[in-house]
Amino acid sequence: MSESSAEKRVVVEATPTALALRVADRFLTRVRARTRNGRLAHIALTGGSMGGAVLRAVADNPRASEIDWSLVHFWWGDERFVPRDDSDRNALQSRHALLDRIDVPAENVHEVAASDSGLSLDEAAAAYAAELARFGTDEHPWPSFAVCFLGVGPDGHIASLFPDRDEVTVTDAAALPVRDSPKPPPERVTLTRPVINSSKRVWLVLTGADKASALGLALAGASYTSVPAAGAKGRKRTVYFVDEAAASEVSPDLIDQAY
Repeated sequence: MSESSAEKRVVVEATPTALALRVADRFLTRVRARTRNGRLAHIALTGGSMGGAVLRAVADNPRASEIDWSLVHFWWGDERFVPRDDSDRNALQSRHALLDRIDVPAENVHEVAASDSGLSLDEAAAAYAAELARFGTDEHPWPSFAVCFLGVGPDGHIASLFPDRDEVTVTDAAALPVRDSPKPPPERVTLTRPVINSSKRVWLVLTGADKASALGLALAGASYTSVPAAGAKGRKRTVYFVDEAAASEVSPDLIDQAY
């Protein structure tokens, strides 16, 4: 398959468990390469069952001990605006799966404010944007993620960018409040598409037959306003890591098992 960064790669494993192991191994390879010479690696995490499975596989992998985690900063593509100890909170899931199991400095973990933090939803989104700006580049007031993990919903949503909603078209902000989300809980904070697409690598991880249609539409170049996953593109690589059930509508010539 061509090395063009414009192409979307699809990597298929038989089961969700095998997929999580594959993604975790690839992630450790990428982070080690990024931090080998003392460079920082900014990582955007995702929630959901596969997001957690990948992080648990990272923590369980013996190669995790080879990483200098003081050089890695963790963020989230979106967060549910719920209390800090609510099980719906992506950050809490990530801490249990990985962050509490590795030697990462507390100041390297950049959570969105919780609903019991004393901040309103709008203030939480503004505070997250301000924190992103602390690590901004010459090009943008946010870091360029070495890897941005994304889940994909059956409706094609990524982060908390849902189809045919205003948030998916916003280009002049780094983080947005989301109200009346079509998927509970109703209040959230999300990164915007420009932040996601300034990532070096966007890795979309999805499993299950209910995701096959969304994956097919994303690969076919559907409108990103109606299928937000179609608009997620890394500057160097865009990779869909999927199980066989989700890959049922993927053309064989798009599958790249060598990646």
